[in-house]
Amino acid sequence: MAEKTDPPVILGRNLRGALTQHCGSDLDHHHHHVADGPDRDTIARMVGGKAADIIFTSGGTEANNLVFHTAVEHFNKSKTSAEGSTNKQLNGKGSLPHIIISNVEHDSIKLTAEHLLKEGKADVTFVPVSKVTARVEVEDVLSAIRPTTCLVSIMMANNETGIIMPIKDICQRVREVNKQRSASAPRILLHTDAAQAIGKIRVDARELGVDYITIVGHKFYGPRIGALFANDPGTTTPVYPLFFGGGQERNFRPGTENTAMIAGLGKDVFGRDKIHFNSHFPGSGILPNTCNVSILGRGLQGRRVLSTCRRLLASVGAACHSDRGDQPSHILLSCGIPYDVATNALRISVGRSTSREDVDIVVEDLRDTVEQLERMN
Repeated sequence: MAEKTDPPVILGRNLRGALTQHCGSDLDHHHHHVADGPDRDTIARMVGGKAADIIFTSGGTEANNLVFHTAVEHFNKSKTSAEGSTNKQLNGKGSLPHIIISNVEHDSIKLTAEHLLKEGKADVTFVPVSKVTARVEVEDVLSAIRPTTCLVSIMMANNETGIIMPIKDICQRVREVNKQRSASAPRILLHTDAAQAIGKIRVDARELGVDYITIVGHKFYGPRIGALFANDPGTTTPVYPLFFGGGQERNFRPGTENTAMIAGLGKDVFGRDKIHFNSHFPGSGILPNTCNVSILGRGLQGRRVLSTCRRLLASVGAACHSDRGDQPSHILLSCGIPYDVATNALRISVGRSTSREDVDIVVEDLRDTVEQLERMN
């Protein structure tokens, strides 16, 4: 089933505010300080980055093309700077940049790679997925690496099978290869197209060890706009623009920003950055009917949220501890949940008569309540 854009995201206060506050040509009159916006910070936190790591694009296709263009440019510039050295691997004839992708990538990856190959601008290895696991195997990626390899781009999760690729393991092993490379050889850049994964599983750039992550809004109920995470773009990680213009996006992606869509992409109601699941601990199972969750933010204490909700009947903790007033649950504090997070905790459970429609109603009730309380703050 195709993803549908969530109306509260598109028509919410973020979009209306953006249309009224940024009716000029772009997000920032000076172009150079647009990384300070709250929408950029929200998107960055979704992938474990910082605001300056985010470059807004028209969509995932442009973000993917920007990565491939950058990888080829970076290789060629590194090759030029290495001329006159003893590194024949880079200076020899036919030393084209080499790119590794899987054979199940999205067309914006596959066709871009094929175009570079056809035009004689790069060599490409299409690593087949395993017929046993349907994953790209780490050893297959490693065996495809050449002295001229400049980019490994493997999707985070496949859009047809839902199979999650071993990105963390691939990155860890490729980084070991990078450490062993000669100083004159360009490092292998690491990219994952996380369009299908963000909003469904944890995606953290630092944990994965990637240089780039492609972000696509409509895949997690946002607007049809994209962004590229690049780890410290222009310093730690190269980014070469596809085109040139007015200097927006710090010259990495010039052109007037789509302010309204960026605002929708950055709307964080019930996004990963807005929710803290107090029952998720590594290696521990949880009851399928019980959810302890905190909606993060000032003025969103659990008791205040529940007293404002029109439909939801829940609690902030066990009934036998209901005499603790506004104090957070000592159980949560004992489990290491921070005090301010525990204060916002909601204990929600379902029973045999609870329907999917009931859950949808409760989520909508919570959404409305949070927006109401945030307006009051």
